[in-house]
Amino acid sequence: MKTLKVDVVNAEKTVFSGDAKFVALPGVEGELGVLPGHVPFITQIKPGFVRVTLPESDEVRRIFVAGGILEVQPNSVTVLADTAVRSEDLDEAKAKKALEDAKAKRQNATGSLEIARLEAEMLALTAELAEIKKLSGKR
Repeated sequence: MKTLKVDVVNAEKTVFSGDAKFVALPGVEGELGVLPGHVPFITQIKPGFVRVTLPESDEVRRIFVAGGILEVQPNSVTVLADTAVRSEDLDEAKAKKALEDAKAKRQNATGSLEIARLEAEMLALTAELAEIKKLSGKR
């Protein structure tokens, strides 16, 4: 069976590295699916789950990303994410607290760079909370 080498990394560490028979993820222009032998391309991704189907089973590993860059080569997929967290490591309470903290800081922010950074952080945390709710069956 043909496989892809998949690496999902954030600024701090590699969150997933392994082989896959299929990878699906949220592109900025729609959902993307990658199989072995795919034509090379680079694109931006938006917040959501990278879903990696393992080669010897139908097990799907989910990694939440808060945006980033996707590079596809015929035999590899690399996701360079702003934030990347394995689904089993997502913490709803921690994300809610971080969102509240960011909102409070935003109200006192004065510089345009600080405001932009906090607004981007709030968008990522809002997306993370939405994905956590999807995982837990809440709507």
